[in-house]
Amino acid sequence: MKSPLPILVLVLMSPLSLYAAESPVLEAYRIAAKQETPAFNGFSAARGEGFYRAKSGDLACVSCHGASPKDHGKHATTGNDILPMATVANPQRFTDAAKVEKWFRRNCNDVLKRACTASEKGDFITYLSSVK
Repeated sequence: MKSPLPILVLVLMSPLSLYAAESPVLEAYRIAAKQETPAFNGFSAARGEGFYRAKSGDLACVSCHGASPKDHGKHATTGNDILPMATVANPQRFTDAAKVEKWFRRNCNDVLKRACTASEKGDFITYLSSVK
């Protein structure tokens, strides 16, 4: 799978991107998801929550980020503090496209042993943006 980073850059450079979706990062994943799966019909907070809570081997997102994405997490190995994942508690969480892609690349490989799809990333961000 190609990285959506070039798409992210184009979307972030577009003045229309501010009006296209609530987040330019999410809009870039929407474009990439449509390219991956022509039948794509939108992101789902429910699928994103399932993804956040699903265990793969010994790990899940909740292993480090905690059961509530509004709370601080703690890295399972190092014990380092992790800022909240939910945008209500951490509004800057999904604003830097390069940082978002870096952490998806690392964490998807650690937890799933593979790259996440654009649909999975979009569902994940949609869920974390919906938490109140």
